[in-house]
Amino acid sequence: MRIGIGIDVHPFAEGRKLVIGGVDIPSTKGLDGHSDADVLLHAVSDALLGAAALGDIGLHFPNTSQEFKDIDSMILLRHVGKLLKKEGFETINVDAMLLLEAPKIAPYIDEMRRNIARCLGMEINAVSVKATTNEKLGYIGREEGAAAHAVCIIRQQ
Repeated sequence: MRIGIGIDVHPFAEGRKLVIGGVDIPSTKGLDGHSDADVLLHAVSDALLGAAALGDIGLHFPNTSQEFKDIDSMILLRHVGKLLKKEGFETINVDAMLLLEAPKIAPYIDEMRRNIARCLGMEINAVSVKATTNEKLGYIGREEGAAAHAVCIIRQQ
């Protein structure tokens, strides 16, 4: 068994779609980044890659490459899942926490869980997504950005 942790942060920007967990969420601003800036899927991808000692998403999907400009992060997560399988790993579970002040994402959590499970070929009951605010403190509390933390357990098959 191996455990991985992933953390990601993106600032908010006007004129961008807000995509979290592969879900388009109605909002006046979105997260800024080279890809679609899906903070949740990036943290999950990093947790999985770290658990398998395969580097991080920056190594596999560099933000200097036009190939990944504005790419859907579900494509990246599916690639990570295939890479782990190729290396002989099975994902046991994923537990993720979103940190953002607004908008509220509770109505979208089940869809996020389904998206992660589908990308990784897992059952939805092995994927947890939670969210919290930052109680108006720091860049998250000022609604300047969002963060996500993820942990996972994988095992060698």
